[in-house]
Amino acid sequence: MPSHASTIVVLGTGGTIAGVAARADDHVGYQAGQLGAQVLVDAVPALAERVARGEALIEAETLARLDSCDMDHGTWLALRARAEALLARPEVAGLVVTHGTDTLEETAFFLHRTLAADKPVVLTAAMRPATAPSADGPQNLLDAVTVASLPGARGVLVVFGGRIFGGADLRKVHGYRVEAFHAGDAGVIGDVVDGQVRCYRPWPTAPLHAAAASLLPADAWPVVDIVMSHAGARGEVIDALVAAGARGIVIAGTGNGSVHRALVEAARRAEAAGVIVRRASRCQLGGVVGSRPDSLPSAGELTAPQARIELMLDLMVARP
Repeated sequence: MPSHASTIVVLGTGGTIAGVAARADDHVGYQAGQLGAQVLVDAVPALAERVARGEALIEAETLARLDSCDMDHGTWLALRARAEALLARPEVAGLVVTHGTDTLEETAFFLHRTLAADKPVVLTAAMRPATAPSADGPQNLLDAVTVASLPGARGVLVVFGGRIFGGADLRKVHGYRVEAFHAGDAGVIGDVVDGQVRCYRPWPTAPLHAAAASLLPADAWPVVDIVMSHAGARGEVIDALVAAGARGIVIAGTGNGSVHRALVEAARRAEAAGVIVRRASRCQLGGVVGSRPDSLPSAGELTAPQARIELMLDLMVARP
């Protein structure tokens, strides 16, 4: 095998892509995170062919076996630390992280804000379990390795359904269909078509959050909760979260970040108690545009889950 072959490391964290069902036609009643990373790699013959041709070396590690609806801050820290260590190896050209779709956009955003990725860190996932006759995981994994192997690629990316998303742009917009993700107003970075990458805009680059230099242990992260505004909303929800120790509240407002007056009143009480409040939109696309003088502070284009992560990082920097 040529000595110049690049190494791609596949890190498994669980999810539907590693899910197993008792029946092949069951796309819902499966157990996520059952298969390890090496099993996923072995299920894609085209990856073995690339290795045999000397085009790449592929390593596989299983970091976690989570259903991503159960993703936690400790796993985020472990993933970030392992990614840093692997990226520091000169022979490693890029990383692929297999993940569940439920919180894929949150993990991608956290890594985008805290991981120095001068090489590609490509997250991928699946909407159908590995046992499905039309499983989408193998093709997504193959495409992710293709992008991670591309010279010049960099940053935290998500490859899914033949599309390349920036880690800060991903939104899950459907709970069942294979075409589950959207790139927001930013648009996709590119496509993977028949094994070839077509790019439409530059790879993502942005300064890391100041908290990235000294992230706290997971059990010391400031508590930030999300509250949704809706007809008949009750301010007591915010009061209860503040009493339970929340240091930050993100309100997922209706439309362009509109917030029920009962929640606004409760948010003002929270602010008076030293809790930081930010206002996002419960719409997956569009964010919050502009503000009135009397509005709660805006999270701008961030989704509510992204705004929660950003606020946690802000509070880490601002801690006493």
